[in-house]
Amino acid sequence: MLAIAKGANLALMFVLELSVLVATGYWGFTFGSNWVLKLVAGIGAPVLFGVLWGLFAAGGGANATYPLTGIARGLFEVAWFGGGALALYAAGALTPAVILGAAFVVNAVLRLAWHQS
Repeated sequence: MLAIAKGANLALMFVLELSVLVATGYWGFTFGSNWVLKLVAGIGAPVLFGVLWGLFAAGGGANATYPLTGIARGLFEVAWFGGGALALYAAGALTPAVILGAAFVVNAVLRLAWHQS
């Protein structure tokens, strides 16, 4: 049973990673009134976040170009997932922002307790 819960927690981590990219894209497409600005922000924000994830955290660090570990990894995750939650909040989606933030906290605590990447 614990193995299933651990697997579900890793699956949740993947869903949360994708959720941050969707959240930043959503924010971008709601940013400002100029359609060009919305297009640039809507595409650029998720690309920027994706590049950062790929550089520092992909695959629990195993696939990252410059893998972070320990406190640096924890701070990066807080900033990255917090950025996704803040993007939703800035776009006027308070409830999804709170859900994303809370799901990340639960996921992070379980990953620490179960020694998962």
